Amino acid sequence: MRRLVAACLAAVLLAGCSAVTAPEPDVLVTGDPGSRPTLTYVTPLAVSKTVHKVVWQGAGSPLVDGEPVLVDFWLEDASDATVVKESYSSSPTPRPLTVEDLGQDLYDTLHGQRVGARLLQISPAPGSGAADYPTVTVLDVLATRASGEPVTPREGLPPVTLGSDGSPSITASTAAPPTDLVTQPLIRGAGAQVADGDTVTVQYTGFAWTTGEPFESTWTNRSPVSFDLTMVPAWASLVEQPVGSQVMLVVPPTYPLGATQSEELKGQTIVFVIDILATGPAPVAG
Repeated sequence: MRRLVAACLAAVLLAGCSAVTAPEPDVLVTGDPGSRPTLTYVTPLAVSKTVHKVVWQGAGSPLVDGEPVLVDFWLEDASDATVVKESYSSSPTPRPLTVEDLGQDLYDTLHGQRVGARLLQISPAPGSGAADYPTVTVLDVLATRASGEPVTPREGLPPVTLGSDGSPSITASTAAPPTDLVTQPLIRGAGAQVADGDTVTVQYTGFAWTTGEPFESTWTNRSPVSFDLTMVPAWASLVEQPVGSQVMLVVPPTYPLGATQSEELKGQTIVFVIDILATGPAPVAG
Protein backbone atom coordinates (compact mmCIF):
# COMPACT_ATOMS: atom_id res chain seq x y z
CA MET A 1 0.00 0.00 0.00
CA ARG A 2 2.84 2.44 0.89
CA ARG A 3 4.45 1.82 -2.53
CA LEU A 4 1.12 2.46 -4.26
CA VAL A 5 0.63 5.79 -2.45
CA ALA A 6 4.21 6.83 -3.29
CA ALA A 7 3.69 5.96 -6.96
CA CYS A 8 0.47 7.96 -7.08
CA LEU A 9 2.15 10.95 -5.39
CA ALA A 10 5.03 10.82 -7.88
CA ALA A 11 2.57 10.75 -10.78
CA VAL A 12 0.75 13.82 -9.42
CA LEU A 13 4.01 15.73 -8.95
CA LEU A 14 5.22 14.87 -12.43
CA ALA A 15 1.91 15.97 -13.93
CA GLY A 16 2.14 19.27 -12.03
CA CYS A 17 5.69 19.89 -13.22
CA SER A 18 4.69 19.09 -16.77
CA ALA A 19 1.87 21.65 -16.63
CA VAL A 20 4.16 24.36 -15.26
CA THR A 21 6.94 23.79 -17.78
CA ALA A 22 4.71 23.32 -20.85
CA PRO A 23 6.11 25.58 -23.59
CA GLU A 24 4.19 28.71 -24.49
CA PRO A 25 3.06 29.22 -28.10
CA ASP A 26 6.01 30.36 -30.22
CA VAL A 27 5.14 33.63 -32.00
CA LEU A 28 7.76 35.99 -33.47
CA VAL A 29 6.74 39.66 -33.85
CA THR A 30 8.82 41.91 -36.12
CA GLY A 31 8.33 45.40 -37.54
CA ASP A 32 9.29 48.96 -36.72
CA PRO A 33 7.48 51.33 -34.33
CA GLY A 34 4.62 53.09 -36.07
CA SER A 35 4.23 50.40 -38.74
CA ARG A 36 2.12 47.27 -38.92
CA PRO A 37 3.70 44.19 -37.34
CA THR A 38 4.65 40.93 -39.04
CA LEU A 39 3.78 37.74 -37.15
CA THR A 40 5.58 34.45 -37.73
CA TYR A 41 4.41 31.15 -36.24
CA VAL A 42 3.54 27.59 -37.22
CA THR A 43 -0.16 26.98 -37.91
CA PRO A 44 -2.38 25.75 -36.51
CA LEU A 45 -1.06 27.33 -33.32
CA ALA A 46 -1.79 25.27 -30.20
CA VAL A 47 -3.06 27.63 -27.48
CA SER A 48 -4.24 26.29 -24.12
CA LYS A 49 -4.36 29.55 -22.14
CA THR A 50 -4.08 33.30 -22.69
CA VAL A 51 -0.49 34.55 -22.91
CA HIS A 52 0.55 38.21 -22.48
CA LYS A 53 3.99 39.36 -23.67
CA VAL A 54 5.78 42.69 -24.03
CA VAL A 55 7.47 42.95 -27.44
CA TRP A 56 9.06 46.21 -26.32
CA GLN A 57 8.50 48.50 -23.36
CA GLY A 58 6.92 51.90 -23.69
CA ALA A 59 8.80 55.01 -22.59
CA GLY A 60 5.78 57.33 -22.42
CA SER A 61 3.17 58.05 -19.78
CA PRO A 62 1.78 55.10 -17.80
CA LEU A 63 -1.75 53.99 -18.65
CA VAL A 64 -4.31 54.92 -16.01
CA ASP A 65 -7.26 52.74 -15.07
CA GLY A 66 -10.54 54.25 -16.24
CA GLU A 67 -8.83 56.74 -18.56
CA PRO A 68 -8.85 56.50 -22.37
CA VAL A 69 -6.27 54.28 -24.06
CA LEU A 70 -5.55 54.53 -27.80
CA VAL A 71 -4.22 51.48 -29.65
CA ASP A 72 -3.38 50.26 -33.11
CA PHE A 73 -4.01 46.52 -33.33
CA TRP A 74 -3.41 43.55 -35.62
CA LEU A 75 -5.56 40.43 -34.99
CA GLU A 76 -5.03 37.07 -36.70
CA ASP A 77 -6.82 33.72 -36.64
CA ALA A 78 -4.05 31.55 -35.21
CA SER A 79 -5.41 28.41 -36.84
CA ASP A 80 -4.37 29.59 -40.32
CA ALA A 81 -2.67 33.03 -39.82
CA THR A 82 -5.37 34.94 -41.70
CA VAL A 83 -5.95 38.57 -40.71
CA VAL A 84 -9.31 38.97 -38.98
CA LYS A 85 -9.18 42.71 -38.28
CA GLU A 86 -6.61 45.49 -38.02
CA SER A 87 -6.45 49.26 -37.58
CA TYR A 88 -3.19 50.18 -39.32
CA SER A 89 -4.94 50.79 -42.67
CA SER A 90 -7.69 52.91 -41.07
CA SER A 91 -7.29 54.62 -37.70
CA PRO A 92 -6.45 53.61 -34.11
CA THR A 93 -9.12 52.57 -31.64
CA PRO A 94 -9.87 54.46 -28.39
CA ARG A 95 -11.32 52.64 -25.38
CA PRO A 96 -11.51 53.31 -21.63
CA LEU A 97 -9.03 51.17 -19.70
CA THR A 98 -11.62 49.10 -17.85
CA VAL A 99 -12.51 45.41 -17.75
CA GLU A 100 -16.08 46.33 -18.75
CA ASP A 101 -14.96 48.04 -21.97
CA LEU A 102 -12.04 45.79 -22.93
CA GLY A 103 -12.79 42.38 -21.45
CA GLN A 104 -10.53 40.72 -18.90
CA ASP A 105 -7.84 39.42 -21.28
CA LEU A 106 -7.28 42.68 -23.14
CA TYR A 107 -7.40 44.65 -19.90
CA ASP A 108 -4.71 42.36 -18.44
CA THR A 109 -2.55 42.89 -21.53
CA LEU A 110 -2.74 46.70 -21.29
CA HIS A 111 -2.86 47.20 -17.52
CA GLY A 112 0.40 48.56 -16.10
CA GLN A 113 1.86 49.42 -19.52
CA ARG A 114 3.12 52.74 -20.89
CA VAL A 115 2.56 54.72 -24.06
CA GLY A 116 4.89 53.45 -26.78
CA ALA A 117 4.70 49.78 -25.79
CA ARG A 118 4.13 47.00 -28.33
CA LEU A 119 2.26 44.10 -26.76
CA LEU A 120 1.40 40.55 -27.79
CA GLN A 121 -1.67 38.62 -26.69
CA ILE A 122 -2.23 34.97 -27.61
CA SER A 123 -5.67 33.62 -26.72
CA PRO A 124 -7.31 30.20 -27.01
CA ALA A 125 -10.58 29.68 -28.83
CA PRO A 126 -13.42 30.88 -26.59
CA GLY A 127 -15.36 27.67 -27.19
CA SER A 128 -18.54 29.47 -28.18
CA GLY A 129 -19.69 32.24 -30.49
CA ALA A 130 -18.74 33.07 -34.07
CA ALA A 131 -15.00 33.55 -33.40
CA ASP A 132 -14.36 29.95 -32.35
CA TYR A 133 -10.62 29.92 -33.07
CA PRO A 134 -7.41 30.88 -31.25
CA THR A 135 -6.13 34.40 -31.90
CA VAL A 136 -2.85 36.28 -31.98
CA THR A 137 -3.08 40.03 -31.39
CA VAL A 138 -0.43 42.74 -31.46
CA LEU A 139 -1.23 46.11 -29.88
CA ASP A 140 0.70 49.38 -30.17
CA VAL A 141 -0.12 51.82 -27.37
CA LEU A 142 -0.41 55.39 -28.68
CA ALA A 143 -0.46 58.69 -26.80
CA THR A 144 -3.77 60.40 -26.02
CA ARG A 145 -2.21 63.87 -25.71
CA ALA A 146 0.44 65.92 -27.50
CA SER A 147 4.07 65.66 -26.47
CA GLY A 148 7.16 67.35 -27.84
CA GLU A 149 8.96 70.67 -27.84
CA PRO A 150 6.98 73.76 -26.71
CA VAL A 151 6.63 76.52 -29.32
CA THR A 152 6.24 80.18 -28.38
CA PRO A 153 3.07 81.47 -30.09
CA ARG A 154 2.85 84.80 -31.84
CA GLU A 155 1.51 87.77 -29.89
CA GLY A 156 -2.19 88.45 -29.73
CA LEU A 157 -3.38 84.85 -29.60
CA PRO A 158 -5.36 83.57 -26.60
CA PRO A 159 -3.13 82.00 -23.91
CA VAL A 160 -3.64 78.25 -23.49
CA THR A 161 -3.56 76.44 -20.14
CA LEU A 162 -3.44 72.64 -19.93
CA GLY A 163 -5.08 70.55 -17.24
CA SER A 164 -3.32 67.62 -15.60
CA ASP A 165 -4.89 65.30 -18.18
CA GLY A 166 -3.83 67.51 -21.10
CA SER A 167 -7.21 69.14 -21.66
CA PRO A 168 -6.86 72.78 -22.83
CA SER A 169 -8.58 75.95 -21.75
CA ILE A 170 -7.99 79.45 -23.09
CA THR A 171 -8.13 82.98 -21.78
CA ALA A 172 -10.09 85.18 -24.15
CA SER A 173 -7.84 87.60 -26.02
CA THR A 174 -8.50 91.34 -25.81
CA ALA A 175 -6.95 91.78 -29.26
CA ALA A 176 -9.06 92.06 -32.39
CA PRO A 177 -9.49 88.63 -34.00
CA PRO A 178 -7.41 87.96 -37.13
CA THR A 179 -9.15 88.17 -40.48
CA ASP A 180 -7.07 85.33 -41.96
CA LEU A 181 -6.81 81.72 -40.86
CA VAL A 182 -4.04 81.28 -38.27
CA THR A 183 -2.18 77.98 -37.79
CA GLN A 184 -0.02 78.22 -34.68
CA PRO A 185 1.91 75.18 -33.34
CA LEU A 186 2.02 75.16 -29.54
CA ILE A 187 3.88 71.84 -29.16
CA ARG A 188 6.03 70.41 -31.94
CA GLY A 189 5.77 66.61 -32.14
CA ALA A 190 8.26 64.23 -33.73
CA GLY A 191 5.92 61.82 -35.55
CA ALA A 192 4.82 61.38 -39.15
CA GLN A 193 3.55 64.46 -40.95
CA VAL A 194 -0.12 64.86 -41.81
CA ALA A 195 -0.62 64.52 -45.57
CA ASP A 196 -3.32 66.01 -47.75
CA GLY A 197 -6.47 63.85 -47.58
CA ASP A 198 -5.33 61.92 -44.50
CA THR A 199 -7.56 60.62 -41.77
CA VAL A 200 -6.32 62.15 -38.51
CA THR A 201 -6.90 61.01 -34.94
CA VAL A 202 -7.08 63.95 -32.55
CA GLN A 203 -8.12 65.36 -29.22
CA TYR A 204 -9.50 68.86 -29.57
CA THR A 205 -11.53 71.62 -27.99
CA GLY A 206 -13.31 74.43 -29.83
CA PHE A 207 -13.64 77.86 -28.18
CA ALA A 208 -15.32 81.15 -29.00
CA TRP A 209 -12.70 83.90 -29.48
CA THR A 210 -14.72 86.60 -27.73
CA THR A 211 -15.48 84.69 -24.52
CA GLY A 212 -12.95 81.85 -24.38
CA GLU A 213 -15.81 79.47 -23.60
CA PRO A 214 -15.65 75.93 -25.06
CA PHE A 215 -18.49 74.76 -27.28
CA GLU A 216 -17.34 71.18 -27.93
CA SER A 217 -14.49 68.95 -26.80
CA THR A 218 -13.28 65.38 -27.09
CA TRP A 219 -11.80 65.79 -23.62
CA THR A 220 -15.33 66.09 -22.24
CA ASN A 221 -16.33 62.91 -24.07
CA ARG A 222 -13.10 61.26 -22.81
CA SER A 223 -12.25 59.78 -26.20
CA PRO A 224 -10.11 60.82 -29.20
CA VAL A 225 -11.85 60.93 -32.59
CA SER A 226 -10.76 60.18 -36.16
CA PHE A 227 -12.02 61.88 -39.31
CA ASP A 228 -11.10 62.82 -42.86
CA LEU A 229 -9.61 66.31 -43.06
CA THR A 230 -12.07 67.20 -45.81
CA MET A 231 -14.89 67.03 -43.24
CA VAL A 232 -13.72 70.36 -41.73
CA PRO A 233 -12.21 72.44 -44.56
CA ALA A 234 -10.51 74.90 -42.19
CA TRP A 235 -8.53 72.01 -40.70
CA ALA A 236 -6.71 71.40 -44.00
CA SER A 237 -3.99 73.65 -42.58
CA LEU A 238 -2.96 70.73 -40.35
CA VAL A 239 -1.22 69.27 -43.40
CA GLU A 240 2.55 68.90 -42.78
CA GLN A 241 2.10 69.17 -39.00
CA PRO A 242 3.78 66.17 -37.28
CA VAL A 243 2.01 63.66 -35.06
CA GLY A 244 2.50 64.53 -31.41
CA SER A 245 1.93 68.22 -32.07
CA GLN A 246 -0.56 70.54 -30.46
CA VAL A 247 -1.82 73.18 -32.88
CA MET A 248 -4.02 76.23 -32.40
CA LEU A 249 -6.25 77.10 -35.34
CA VAL A 250 -7.95 80.50 -35.34
CA VAL A 251 -10.78 80.35 -37.86
CA PRO A 252 -12.43 83.60 -39.01
CA PRO A 253 -16.17 83.48 -39.78
CA THR A 254 -15.41 83.60 -43.53
CA TYR A 255 -14.03 80.02 -43.41
CA PRO A 256 -16.42 77.03 -43.60
CA LEU A 257 -16.35 74.73 -40.60
CA GLY A 258 -18.09 71.77 -42.20
CA ALA A 259 -19.98 69.60 -39.71
CA THR A 260 -18.81 71.86 -36.86
CA GLN A 261 -20.82 74.82 -38.16
CA SER A 262 -23.89 75.73 -36.09
CA GLU A 263 -26.27 78.67 -35.92
CA GLU A 264 -24.86 80.06 -32.67
CA LEU A 265 -21.32 80.03 -34.10
CA LYS A 266 -22.12 81.83 -37.34
CA GLY A 267 -20.32 85.16 -37.58
CA GLN A 268 -17.91 84.25 -34.77
CA THR A 269 -14.16 83.67 -34.82
CA ILE A 270 -13.42 80.16 -33.54
CA VAL A 271 -10.31 78.88 -31.77
CA PHE A 272 -9.43 75.18 -31.94
CA VAL A 273 -6.70 73.63 -29.82
CA ILE A 274 -5.87 70.29 -31.45
CA ASP A 275 -3.62 67.44 -30.30
CA ILE A 276 -2.58 65.33 -33.34
CA LEU A 277 -2.33 61.71 -32.18
CA ALA A 278 -2.13 59.72 -35.44
CA THR A 279 -2.47 60.18 -39.17
CA GLY A 280 -2.72 57.97 -42.24
CA PRO A 281 -4.31 57.68 -45.68
CA ALA A 282 -8.09 57.61 -45.69
CA PRO A 283 -9.45 54.03 -46.13
CA VAL A 284 -10.32 53.16 -49.71
CA ALA A 285 -14.08 52.81 -50.14
CA GLY A 286 -15.35 49.37 -51.13
